[in-house]
Amino acid sequence: MKLGAAAAALSLAGAAGYAVHAASPQGAVNARPQAPVTGAAPASFADIVSRVAPAVVSIEVEGKAGPSRVVDGFGGGEGGEGGLPQGLPPELRRFFQQQAPAQPQIMHGAGSGFFISSDGYLITNNHVVEGADKITVHTTDDRTFKARVIGRDPATDVAVLKVDGSNLPFVSFEDRAKPRVGDWVVAVGNPFNLGGSATAGIVSALGRKNLSSSSYVDYMQIDAPINRGNSGGPTFDLEGRVVGVNTMIFSPSGGSVGIGFDIPADVVASVSKQLISTGKVTRGFIGALVQDVTPEIADSLGIAGKGALVAQVNDGGPAAQAGLKTGDIVTKVNGTPIANGADLTRAVALAKAGEPIRLDVRRDGQMREVVVRSGTRPSEDALASNGRTEPGGPSAEDEGAKLGSLGLQIAPDEQGQGVRIAGIDDGSDAAQKGLRRGDVILRANEHATKTPAELKAVIAEAKKAGKKSVLLFVARGGQHTFVPVELGQG
Repeated sequence: MKLGAAAAALSLAGAAGYAVHAASPQGAVNARPQAPVTGAAPASFADIVSRVAPAVVSIEVEGKAGPSRVVDGFGGGEGGEGGLPQGLPPELRRFFQQQAPAQPQIMHGAGSGFFISSDGYLITNNHVVEGADKITVHTTDDRTFKARVIGRDPATDVAVLKVDGSNLPFVSFEDRAKPRVGDWVVAVGNPFNLGGSATAGIVSALGRKNLSSSSYVDYMQIDAPINRGNSGGPTFDLEGRVVGVNTMIFSPSGGSVGIGFDIPADVVASVSKQLISTGKVTRGFIGALVQDVTPEIADSLGIAGKGALVAQVNDGGPAAQAGLKTGDIVTKVNGTPIANGADLTRAVALAKAGEPIRLDVRRDGQMREVVVRSGTRPSEDALASNGRTEPGGPSAEDEGAKLGSLGLQIAPDEQGQGVRIAGIDDGSDAAQKGLRRGDVILRANEHATKTPAELKAVIAEAKKAGKKSVLLFVARGGQHTFVPVELGQG
């Protein structure tokens, strides 16, 4: 399973805004207002479900089996289980129901979706249809349609399909009061390929971050039971408006334990509008790898506050041309404060190609402004392929010098770029932070470290200043990142 989508500013009222393809939102089956919500539990959800369920569909897919297929969905790719980022618990699952014959040749799967226009545009998850060769849609009144993919956005796990039809029941997105923690919600979908099923619960939390590799989605958590096959189905509020799209569950067993995650409706609305218009989603791009300024990193640098730390600047990219540098801390974008790397990524994504982006940057203790002219973000596959090559590790006999304070064995880098890690103590903070043999330390705090002696000098200076950790700038293959490592007694 997967959730995902950019926290975009643009939201749509149902099918409104879909140019010539969509009917007016007044035609939506959920357009009629409900009685005022008092906050009390409704006596029944039957009226809501009967009104919106006709717009919800079951989706069957077929696709060829291959090495990229995963157990919980067609979506393959790098990362952990179900295509999720490595390091996340295995209990976080996509829940697209997939089955294969004993001798894998054709994969069969079942998910959910919902119509957003009377002429057959519908929403589902990208991971439901990724790699599918045949897509079939079944409605609650037993009609069957062949569907084609209009566009997919792996970064947010949103896909738009189209069937040939007219006067189809459809639903609108929530575009007024946003859901609150504690609000009642109803999820409708196709769990375990059983067909239209409804479950109810509340919004458990909002703004859940870091649940997928996407930087564009803060997920809505709900406790309405959702299971495999619910992927791509809608979650409604008590007025019958779509407030989210089911995409992932947290489950030790694979079944529902009351922790489900939705892509928020405003994200789905914005992404689907672009997919219908152009077949793809275009986002701004500055060509820089960033990470959060964690409390440890801030302590290592002796600064206060949050921001996005620039770990790598692509040669020849917009950021490099504007003078952004590794180690810069971006605190604002176009005057809006930035709390972390995801904030920066989203703010940049909203820019159009060629549009200037003003960055407030902390460099060497001083604030300055860097104006970057946005490029166009490459595909997620192209970005993921960058820097996958791993350097060869040091030979077993290359022990180097001992750096007990960090639990490392270090040696000069053959290319003279920095200090290579020749060994690492099990259980050390450096090992727990993911450092390993073959990594090259390019900087420590704000000092270049081209020799073991220079690294040792920075460690001694940090200890003398009473710092608890040192911030290492580490290269591994084509990737660079900052890692705060605790200072020991060595």
